[in-house]
Amino acid sequence: MNPVSEQHARVLSGMRPTGRLHLGHHHGVLQNWVALQHEYDCYFFVADWHALTTHYDDPTIIPESVWDMVIDWLAAGIDPDKAKLFIQSRVPEHAELHLLLSMITPLGWLERVPSYKDQQEKLKERDLATYGFLGYPLLQAADILIYRAGLVPVGEDQVAHVELTREVARRFNHIYGKEKGFEEKAQAAMKKMGKKSARLYSRQRIAYQEQGDHSALEAARNLLESQQNLSLDDRERLFGYLEGSGRQILPEPQPLLTKASKMPGLDGQKMSKSYQNTISLRAKPESVEKALRTMPTDTNRVRRTDPGEPSRCPVWQFHEVYSTEETKRWVQEGCRTAGIGCIECKQPVIEEVLKELRPIQERAREFEGQPELVRTIIDEGSEAARHQARETLTEVRQAMSLVYR
Repeated sequence: MNPVSEQHARVLSGMRPTGRLHLGHHHGVLQNWVALQHEYDCYFFVADWHALTTHYDDPTIIPESVWDMVIDWLAAGIDPDKAKLFIQSRVPEHAELHLLLSMITPLGWLERVPSYKDQQEKLKERDLATYGFLGYPLLQAADILIYRAGLVPVGEDQVAHVELTREVARRFNHIYGKEKGFEEKAQAAMKKMGKKSARLYSRQRIAYQEQGDHSALEAARNLLESQQNLSLDDRERLFGYLEGSGRQILPEPQPLLTKASKMPGLDGQKMSKSYQNTISLRAKPESVEKALRTMPTDTNRVRRTDPGEPSRCPVWQFHEVYSTEETKRWVQEGCRTAGIGCIECKQPVIEEVLKELRPIQERAREFEGQPELVRTIIDEGSEAARHQARETLTEVRQAMSLVYR
């Protein structure tokens, strides 16, 4: 992990407001967020501006989708006492940093982001020839950098977005990190470390810069992390001085790779609203049971007495998510020998899905009945997020000579 980001120990992640969430969101994102909030300083946001990049022509669906999604977050176990929950557009500093970063970001960097052309292909029915769509990866970069987040939970297909953020931060620091008197300030900061630590830091810096010793670089980073008497500004200067650059105003984040969701849809494809194969987190139990009972199965099992093959059956994918090893063995043997029917095979899945959804739905009903509480949570989270964003933007403005007295 980048050392400055490690110091902040901060995680940033967001979701576009798509309305009520489903089991795919729960297994692919929310369970991970619940775990992360106990380990890091987490910022989770509703990416309403990002929703406009593809739905600018019909924004009326966004407000209701925002509140539905936030309720599902809370119902799934996201704790506002442990994580900041906020709406992107309630923190206008995102937009200002996006504008400032756009002044230094080469156009080619945006055009080469893999998802740019992929999304244009997938959404051919929409007019995406807009600056907003081209620039949304830079807005994502601003989302991350405004909080100096050290870790960004992403799947492998989104690593390119984090790498763009790293490149933008690196370019910004290279252009604006050379503050006047930087070396003198770095030398003064070294003295605050104490003689022994300052000598060790100096030796490791020389070993890295003159000999390319990356182990010395890592040791020096760890040494800086352990210093308790350095201010944030001094620490950032010494990180930059160590690597032969300027002050690291915007730390480079690292991707926190998350496991790909194994949650299948009702038809065996990835669970997605676009495929109409989802189970909503707030779906009524009778609706969930009906959806699972009518799932397609192995097409070779025309009759009850026909043997089947679990690997060809969408129901088996649900067993892989929900069932114990004992139940899986029962399914495999029973299906291949026609010892059990498809309805029997589905019953354990139905029971486990309903069991998983029960506490989520109970909490959702509580929050549905307290809309003012939900709004208060977002108000407080947005204000806390904005406080941090203001601090970062103050430094960015100073670095870019945009402070007038």
